[in-house]
Amino acid sequence: MNAIRFLLNGEEKTYKGSATDRLLDVLRDTYRMISVKCGCKEGECGACSVLIDGVLMNSCCVAMGAVDGCEVVTMEGFRETERFAVLDKAFASVSAVQCGFCIPGMVLAAEALLSKIPNPTEEQIREGISGNLCRCTGYNAIVAAIETAAKEGAGLW
Repeated sequence: MNAIRFLLNGEEKTYKGSATDRLLDVLRDTYRMISVKCGCKEGECGACSVLIDGVLMNSCCVAMGAVDGCEVVTMEGFRETERFAVLDKAFASVSAVQCGFCIPGMVLAAEALLSKIPNPTEEQIREGISGNLCRCTGYNAIVAAIETAAKEGAGLW
């Protein structure tokens, strides 16, 4: 068994379990990343979203072997950034958080989108969060929050 080395929220980690273990399970059970939620276990809900080398991924569909040499960012790491502060303020300003279950994935989806398209249209925002389900139907407020963050954080992305 080979060790799997990766960065988790900026810290070097070495995982000595199976390369076929799911990233979702390892993040929650081994590293206690509770923002990574187990929703559907099949890549449909986005509750387990993480950034892998800057790309939004459903961690329930990623084997540990695939993250060897990669940088993995969860909400625990992202919340320490200036970009998160802008998104956090924007989500609060339009009351975009209801139950909160989807919010870590939605915020990371917003980060992934804004990193590529700093001033997205409403259609681009809706497409950017389309892999993340909100069971409280807070989509309009979430879209408004991302629009607000794009304006307020101009120059950050």
